[in-house]
Amino acid sequence: MLVAKILQKGALTLVMGVIAVMLVFPIVITFTNSLMTDQEIDLNYGPIGQMDKAVAGRASPFVNLKLLPDQVTLEQYGNVLLDSPRFLIMFWNSVKLVVPIIAGQTLVAALAAYAFSKLQFRGREQLFLVYVLTMLMPFQVTLVPNYIMAAKLGLLNSNGAIILPGIFAAFGVFMLRQFMQDIPYAYIEAAKMDGASHLRIFYKIIIPMIKPGLAALVILLFVDYWNMVEQPLIFLDDPFKQPLSIYLSRINGGGIASAASMLYMAPMVLLFLYAETYFIEGIQLSGIKG
Repeated sequence: MLVAKILQKGALTLVMGVIAVMLVFPIVITFTNSLMTDQEIDLNYGPIGQMDKAVAGRASPFVNLKLLPDQVTLEQYGNVLLDSPRFLIMFWNSVKLVVPIIAGQTLVAALAAYAFSKLQFRGREQLFLVYVLTMLMPFQVTLVPNYIMAAKLGLLNSNGAIILPGIFAAFGVFMLRQFMQDIPYAYIEAAKMDGASHLRIFYKIIIPMIKPGLAALVILLFVDYWNMVEQPLIFLDDPFKQPLSIYLSRINGGGIASAASMLYMAPMVLLFLYAETYFIEGIQLSGIKG
């Protein structure tokens, strides 16, 4: 039995290790490519089969995936940050879209979740069911109504057309309500006996107890809206107002594209590493799976 358990554990570790390598490999190859010179990138990736044509008179269907560069250089990062000011403009556009959405939805979701979980009012469960049903609708279903609403409000080709729907999205309400359900109502009753208002209870009792949930929500919202593509394409006609997620698809050149991709991923990676413990705890306590 002991031998069988050791073999089973070893096989499971091997499988998980292979999966981890497969998931990390694209990031590693992107990082190493960002440290290559333009000449090395051209030699390895483009055009495909150029060297075989010169040597054997026929094209090769393969590219030369190199894990380590022949010469480490930060040239590609200099090209992106210094020689391409549009990258910084698009990066700032992403920040101007994502930060208000995260701040607004976190505040609205926390207040709404408190009402749905701790306040007693008529139609509470029915109203929350409506919130949940909106989560089941794909983005494409609500795209036309949002577009019509933005047009009537004069918000087309402005950040407000994306920020306002993002602030009042239902996901944050659902997640934080599930988190607040486990907070004993006795805490609120005790605070009421001391004369605390609902706003004071929310700020002094609820917020400190749901910090892991808030951290998890912030990370999930950041990843979602930092990578958004459909909304900017539909609502923002001006290319100089579009976020970095749109600009990346238009960058040509392997080295520059790799460096831009690494810079694009950096905020998400740093945020996750900073709040990893809160994120894992928040997801576990909220009961959300998948």
